[in-house]
Amino acid sequence: MVRTRIVGAALAALAVAGAVLLPSASAAGDAGAKAHKPKGPLVIGHRGASGYRPEHTLAAYELAARMGADYIEPDLVPTKDGALVARHENEIGGTTDVAARPEFASRRTTKVVDGAPITGWFTEDFTLAELKTLRAKERIPEIRPRNSLYDGRYEVPTLQEVIDLSRRLSRELGRDIGVYPETKHPTYFQDIGLALEPKLVEVLNRNGLNRRDANVFVQSFEVANLKSLKDRLRVPLVQLVDASGAPYDFVKAGDKRTYRDLVTPAGLKEIAGYAAGVGLAKNVIIPRDEAGRLRQPTSVVRDAHARGLVVHAWTFRNENTFLPADFRGSTDPAAYGRAFAEYEVFFATGLDGVFADNPDTAVEARSAR
Repeated sequence: MVRTRIVGAALAALAVAGAVLLPSASAAGDAGAKAHKPKGPLVIGHRGASGYRPEHTLAAYELAARMGADYIEPDLVPTKDGALVARHENEIGGTTDVAARPEFASRRTTKVVDGAPITGWFTEDFTLAELKTLRAKERIPEIRPRNSLYDGRYEVPTLQEVIDLSRRLSRELGRDIGVYPETKHPTYFQDIGLALEPKLVEVLNRNGLNRRDANVFVQSFEVANLKSLKDRLRVPLVQLVDASGAPYDFVKAGDKRTYRDLVTPAGLKEIAGYAAGVGLAKNVIIPRDEAGRLRQPTSVVRDAHARGLVVHAWTFRNENTFLPADFRGSTDPAAYGRAFAEYEVFFATGLDGVFADNPDTAVEARSAR
């Protein structure tokens, strides 16, 4: 049965996100962290603790770790001068205050990213120094109005800053805090001369993290870049799979396969040739019916395990608007629903990890198993 006790530690953790970060740590400084092997599925702080702080900020990542997350997840996009920074998308109009900065008004433009026209401001049009003058803001304030309290407080972090933070917190908390980067829109950035992969390999090498026992996963929604990274990275790779559509590199190449094809036995066999795991949209594991209620689980977790692949599921969130209809607590889309019950159903499928906007909820759900 799911426990219903309130976790006092989680409430205390909410007060720490404003803490001043210490100087960057060196690779040699990791000796103070203990090996951490949680009993049960991994908890990955999705864009940090993005249920409580604006996503992809050092404050969100720190809070996720303090709430018990095993990994923190930066989505990576490049700047004009090739630095890797953490943003959900390269379009930053919705996640920073760039629209209010008159000095950057002329940089608003329309681009075609993965076949879709998008209008806004893009990281690849800013140097890192320029991007550092911007401040992050809450992406979905209508659902998370309390997060907007922190608008304007935090910079856009680099991958190096995320790694430094993970090391500092690993020493402080006495357990390893892993890093789980996603390469965003790899074909698009390859085509404009800002390929993500060489910079990612360089950063991991520089930090001594390109090794099999490093607490690092690298993930992508595309296939070709993961295959290209197989010979350059020793860390495990994870193929992301959405509930609909197809990898953009397939679309561009005229390959008719879709994400659905990737989770067939034949597709999983191919993935096992270049990756260690799959990151599956929740609906791939347990579909929803037309009313939004959960149906019976598919065989995908079992099929993936049969190919030696780990399964990480995304994304778990507490608000009613994101929950299956049969787990909503009210008609208020921003109110919390029965998130613990949803975790219980998904954990029963045997999955190996969860991406969570509310890491404290995921940790508590795991402890109740």
